[in-house]
Amino acid sequence: MDRIILHCDLNSFYASVELRSHPDLRDVPTAVCGDPISRHGIILAKNEPAKKFGVQTAETIWQARKKCPGLVLLPPHHSLYRQVSKQVNAIYEQYTDLVEPFGIDESWLDVTHTLHLFGGDAKALADHLRQRMRREMGLTLSVGVSFNKVFAKLGSDYKKPDATTVISRDNWKSLVWPLPVGALLYVGGAARKILAQFGVKTIGQLAACRRDALETLMGKMGGQLHDYANGLDTDPVRSRYEEEMVKSVGNGTTFPKNLTTAEQVRGGIAVLADSVATRLRHSDLYAGGLQVTVRDPQFHDRSRQMQLSAPTHLIRELTAAAMDLTHQLWKPPAPVRALTVTAIHLVRSEDAYEQVDLFTAGAAPKKERQEKLEAAMDRLRGKYGSDVISYGASRPEKEEDPLP
Repeated sequence: MDRIILHCDLNSFYASVELRSHPDLRDVPTAVCGDPISRHGIILAKNEPAKKFGVQTAETIWQARKKCPGLVLLPPHHSLYRQVSKQVNAIYEQYTDLVEPFGIDESWLDVTHTLHLFGGDAKALADHLRQRMRREMGLTLSVGVSFNKVFAKLGSDYKKPDATTVISRDNWKSLVWPLPVGALLYVGGAARKILAQFGVKTIGQLAACRRDALETLMGKMGGQLHDYANGLDTDPVRSRYEEEMVKSVGNGTTFPKNLTTAEQVRGGIAVLADSVATRLRHSDLYAGGLQVTVRDPQFHDRSRQMQLSAPTHLIRELTAAAMDLTHQLWKPPAPVRALTVTAIHLVRSEDAYEQVDLFTAGAAPKKERQEKLEAAMDRLRGKYGSDVISYGASRPEKEEDPLP
């Protein structure tokens, strides 16, 4: 029997929570930003009227005000957002015990074995949840309904705000395959650029590629993305109360051509760190340590690991730490055949908050800005596809490797 999975995504979450205390601003262009006093702060969220002026998440305040001079700016209240998120998930848990949060404003619900208690119609249940969320929490919700987690998330992204989209066995190819490849879960900016080099721009084109060629190009992640594109995701919805936690999050790749320069190796490390950081943030995890493995053309592996000064899930910090370890293992022009970056000593986000606050006064603001930047990147990628923004890492040059 097919699973029945819902992905619930709260629309413009930060802004929607703030507007509950400012109902007079609901029809006024309003945004939540990191530092309303500074012209260089970035937009974290915006309401629908602000969107009509072209205000975008992750742009600077001065850019947003240039588009919308009357834009009202509100400061963020992260503790409130966490509290509301817990309340929302408590509502979800009234329908199933299999609720898996995916960041602060999204959750998967597996209702396969409980749907019959609520009428047996998955779309009707999704519509009921949207109505209840609006009535009880003052928030709007977009819901995707499908037979696996990846397509359920695509469904919640497909139409916003306040909408239900069903991706079924009957319609998934016509709905999913024309979408840009960046709309697929875990296809970050770096992966999108790699695939674009081989003419892979849509999910359908990714599905048509040879799985072994994708694994050669992108490592284990390549095969996983091929499965996602072909509707073969079998990942279960995991309850947030499960005691067992992932022990590590890593990604590695074997390069068709040996890397011999520092620039090439740094490009490879940056791509892997981007993937690892994105997966950590999506799972609400922080890395307390990092491990790097370097393989030479003779398939000899050398590894080093280190404890990080503070838990992190930021691309920049993971890249810097991974390069430090790589320099301990490798000196140019020695050839590198494969690289692996693995986050270890993982902690959940709620356990990391206190630890990441233990920075010096000078370092804390800089880290906070980076947190906001990469969180904004995630939201942009999730809502508009990876084409909209990338971290700027470059992929080492590769020889042609036909994929399709």
